[in-house]
Amino acid sequence: MNSRVQRIPGPDHPIEVRPDSSHIVVRVGGRVVADTRSALSLSEASYPPVHYIPRKDVDMSLLERTDHQTYCPYKGDCSYYSIPLGGQRSANAVWTYEHPYDAVSPIKDYLAFYPTRVDEFSVSPG
Repeated sequence: MNSRVQRIPGPDHPIEVRPDSSHIVVRVGGRVVADTRSALSLSEASYPPVHYIPRKDVDMSLLERTDHQTYCPYKGDCSYYSIPLGGQRSANAVWTYEHPYDAVSPIKDYLAFYPTRVDEFSVSPG
């Protein structure tokens, strides 16, 4: 039996997903892991906004899926990738909601990076 509670964003916990035309580049070990002008920005409650990058703009050959998983009652099950070029620092550096809840469905097929687990995470105005 699945005892996970699904919550719907609302006034007490707002979530907004919107297009972000900023130029975002992620580098690890001297390689460009991601380069996009087609990101989504997810703003959730009082947390800082998170940039979600489309898979098509990520060099997936540089990522390695891990067994690590988490759950968010607003977004769903979350899977992780490591970036072997970054060594231990880049373990579980990337996350994705492959089957997100309806409220955040636009982030399906997008990845997010922990900026502290990569060598460079640059965001330039679009």
